[in-house]
Amino acid sequence: MKTKLLYYLSVTLVSFAGVHPGLAQTTNLSIAPLGKQVVLVWPAKATTYVLQSTTNLLPAAWSTVTNVPVVVNGQYTETNAISGTRQFYLLSQFTVPPGMALIPAGSFTMGDTLNGWTYAIPTNVTVSAFLMDTNLVSLSQWQAVYSYATNHGYNFDYVGSGKAANHPVQTVSWYDVVKWSNARSQQAGLTPVYYTNAALTQVYTSGDVDAVYANWSVSGYRLPTEAEWEKAARGGLSGQRFPWGDTISESQANYNSDPSSYSYDLGPSGYNSIGIIGGMPYTSPVGSFAPNAYGLFDMGGNVWEWCWDWYGTPYGQPTTTNPTGPATGSLRVFRGGSWTQPPDDAGCAQRGAFGAGAPVKGPDDLLGFRCVRGI
Repeated sequence: MKTKLLYYLSVTLVSFAGVHPGLAQTTNLSIAPLGKQVVLVWPAKATTYVLQSTTNLLPAAWSTVTNVPVVVNGQYTETNAISGTRQFYLLSQFTVPPGMALIPAGSFTMGDTLNGWTYAIPTNVTVSAFLMDTNLVSLSQWQAVYSYATNHGYNFDYVGSGKAANHPVQTVSWYDVVKWSNARSQQAGLTPVYYTNAALTQVYTSGDVDAVYANWSVSGYRLPTEAEWEKAARGGLSGQRFPWGDTISESQANYNSDPSSYSYDLGPSGYNSIGIIGGMPYTSPVGSFAPNAYGLFDMGGNVWEWCWDWYGTPYGQPTTTNPTGPATGSLRVFRGGSWTQPPDDAGCAQRGAFGAGAPVKGPDDLLGFRCVRGI
């Protein structure tokens, strides 16, 4: 996935930076001392590059630096303490895998007051760059991994449902989608994210486990945190109600339109007919509507999307940088609205929560998901 392109730097003594041939001056990596710290700087427009580090070049064991850089005058700026240990740095360019989109690092305003929700009070949150599925997990995608998983020691509570192969999978519990994400990682040759012990040695493969431990440092598939989901949904927009702007219509999302009750709902009134098959649930095929600015489809409507976090208020727990939600709880967060819900539920700041073992929120309110990966 990653191709190393630039030279390394040491934070202990003399360092140097360079530019890979053919990259012109777009990806300079420079270093400067600042008291007992060093400052690494590279252009913020180099969005397909990640900063990596290692303490040993023979052999080199590069790992991605997870600190979120600060943009200053168009430059990413990363400040690290000098610890006395030789630390080498390089920029690596990576290729976004098919079916995923790059969500850039940075801060954004999580939540809004547009609908008067007391649980969505705006908070400034910062997240590292990550990759997200451009589409909801479809029934066919679910079934392919499910088949692999059940033949490799995994057990699930629900088989999953869907109106057609290209419609989103639904009727899946939080427990099941977390285990499925691990199986997807292993099938792809990636390190699983979720474990049932703090030592991160027992991969979560079966049962309904609340005390799940996440290895945030690996690049396997996982559920988005609530903060990651909202940053991705907003697509770089600020202060807007939906992933594409401040109004909604049935040409933009699959939801239950009600223009008479919502001034920003352009209709037409009622359930959306795009792509539906037979009776309820009235889901649409994944990717039926235009994507947001990050290239993500269905971030509002179609089916609700499970997130990692336990539900809690306020946002930004335990920290406003890469928050992962409360340490414990009774309900898991879901986001995004669904085909059966009114337009306000398709808003970027709308939050919902339900028990981790529930495959549906209500009789017709179905739960689905999409995965992310760290980089």
